[in-house]
Amino acid sequence: MDFDELLPHIGEFGRYQKLIIWFVLFPAVFPCGFHAYNQLFMARVPEHWCRLPSIPNVHEEVIKNFSIPIETSLDNKSRFSDCLMYDLPYDSLSSDRLDRANLTKTNVEAVTCKNGWTFLVEETRDSIVSEWNLVCTKSFSPTLALILFGCSGLVGNYIFGYVQDSLGRKPAFFIYLIVQCLFGVATALADSFPVWVLMRIGVGFTVPAILGTPYVLAVELVGPKERAMVTVLINVAYSVSLVGLALVVYAVRSWRWMALATAAPFLALFLTWPVLPESPRWLLAQGRVTEARAILEKIARVNGKSPPKNLLPKSKPSPEPLKTFGIRHLFKSPNLRCKTIIITFLWFTNTSVYVGLSYYAPALEGDEYLNFFLAGAVELPTYFFLWPAMERLGRRWTLCVSMVVGGSSCLATFLVQNNYVITLALYCVGKMGISSAFVVLPLMASELYPTVVRGLGMSLSSVVGMLGPIFIPLVNYLGSDMLTLPLIVMGALLVIGGVCSLLLPETLNEHLPQTLDDAEKTKLDFCVCCVPPRKGECGPRKNDGRV
Repeated sequence: MDFDELLPHIGEFGRYQKLIIWFVLFPAVFPCGFHAYNQLFMARVPEHWCRLPSIPNVHEEVIKNFSIPIETSLDNKSRFSDCLMYDLPYDSLSSDRLDRANLTKTNVEAVTCKNGWTFLVEETRDSIVSEWNLVCTKSFSPTLALILFGCSGLVGNYIFGYVQDSLGRKPAFFIYLIVQCLFGVATALADSFPVWVLMRIGVGFTVPAILGTPYVLAVELVGPKERAMVTVLINVAYSVSLVGLALVVYAVRSWRWMALATAAPFLALFLTWPVLPESPRWLLAQGRVTEARAILEKIARVNGKSPPKNLLPKSKPSPEPLKTFGIRHLFKSPNLRCKTIIITFLWFTNTSVYVGLSYYAPALEGDEYLNFFLAGAVELPTYFFLWPAMERLGRRWTLCVSMVVGGSSCLATFLVQNNYVITLALYCVGKMGISSAFVVLPLMASELYPTVVRGLGMSLSSVVGMLGPIFIPLVNYLGSDMLTLPLIVMGALLVIGGVCSLLLPETLNEHLPQTLDDAEKTKLDFCVCCVPPRKGECGPRKNDGRV
């Protein structure tokens, strides 16, 4: 049964779909954006140096100037050492002996901090780093926390892929939500770094799995011509969530209050339970015709449509939808196997670069809050040309161009690595490119994976993609002394992925495949120079370059 053939009778994008997308699915995206990146600000590393003893009648800044060594980074910038101090006889120093001490300090040994650290923070701008002294020998701790956060997301994505395809889209979302909110609130109560990491692992378990339900539901509720539009709307919501997060963390600087402010408000989303529908596509694929008919009749009624009485058969469809599907079905047939491998590689590339650039924003020079705000805000203009591009150029060419342009911009930062303004501008162009690609890829994947394994297929690709957030923090950490190194690595990944995207078949205006056999009908396309599809073109296209 082709669900897309039923939609014209009930409304492909009527009042019902608009109300659900704008007032239920749109805000349902926000928890993912907030919880994915609030950790960056809870674990911000403030400017710090070795805590120094006080000397009578001598200002602290003067003591710092002759007590802390000057270091030069790989990009030839000088700054005070974070972890070293001169081993001077502070007990016997006084204001009249400072000059002599300053003249002879070159012969004094530099040692690690003896009395802890001084952090340049205010009471309302603390972080876990300043509270638990996660610097110097413990400086890897925040990066390790991000890696564990990514690992938990990988495991959670794998598990929740089965949850979404077995229990349904609706219950899956609220399971994610309660787990995320409870661990998010508990984060604020952590009394040690290990406990804090444990709570963050609980939060990461549902990130980005919680984004899957609003996205999949939006795509499965509308017709083929509206899939690009609703995909853009969901991604607009995600970009708005990043901008909103930047404003929240700027206003709430204390990490404990920040944890509460970015978790507790989302408990209000449980109020949407009565109005959030289950996916009728999924219900039909599971053979639950009675439940699907009730939802379709409600959609038709709200949309002002009068569907025929025989819209759905009273008996269950063929036994095939009742089968239990697993990952092996994604690799069972050669065509779907190749699609799965390519989509998964692209997902890994896009996730690595998108998360990497978002993680990298606070590390750029200048104001970290402004940088993160810009990283989210620059995504919004892309959607003005992305939607028409997907409708005119098709999915794969839009995906290819987005990745290549974004990757080239990141690679170009190597040429201007000493110019912060141009580096920031190229970073923003790279962020626009990867944001655009991140819109197209899930849409294209949802149009290539059949309904019976769509949630599982997208979950698998997303799980492998989550390997990116595991190693990207390492790249950013190793590039702390060279500003553009992470951008070069991520740029190269994007360009390679952009070329590989041309192997996938075009899906513009094609019906969503329901069964494994449906997915096998659309072959891979190795004719990379094919003419872009015309807007409004539907149905299978003949192409001698396909195999």
